[in-house]
Amino acid sequence: MKENFTAEKNGFTIRLAQKEDAENYFTQNFCPLDKEAARMTGCKESFTKEEVISFFLKSVEEEDRYLFLITAPDGGIIGESVINEIDRELKSANFRIGIFRSNARGQGIGTWATEVTRDFAFEKLKLHRLELDVYSFNPRAEKTYLKAGFKREGVLRDAVMDGDKYADDILMAMLEEDWRKIKGENR
Repeated sequence: MKENFTAEKNGFTIRLAQKEDAENYFTQNFCPLDKEAARMTGCKESFTKEEVISFFLKSVEEEDRYLFLITAPDGGIIGESVINEIDRELKSANFRIGIFRSNARGQGIGTWATEVTRDFAFEKLKLHRLELDVYSFNPRAEKTYLKAGFKREGVLRDAVMDGDKYADDILMAMLEEDWRKIKGENR
């Protein structure tokens, strides 16, 4: 059973998604999905309501996934932060984040949500490793991850397409010891 979790800053909230959020998650962000959000996250631009609701409900239930919703001061869902592919034996997981609304980008919300999710991964889940990948055409996201303490581990050259051009997929990760240094812990 997943414990309840919420963090707040300047009226913005990050919290675990609930089944009851499914309809708002779809209507507030996928009607239609912002083209830039789709591009930066590598997903298609159009989803059916059934696809989104089904995936959302599955994500809420999965034990190897924590789906956090990022909400604006007005309560609207503006993004998500996800810890998934949790390997309890290796104590590792994947991380991803998406800010769906263009007017919410560039305000530090993504950096804050990344840091909150990172701390949750190491404090609550007791992970040893948290990894992610970011596309080379998304330097703002890479900067956010570096600021949060993630380190570049490699580059998959020409591994993705950005329109009709090839782009790199940058692999990044943070280890528990890196996180402890950031938090000032000497364990």
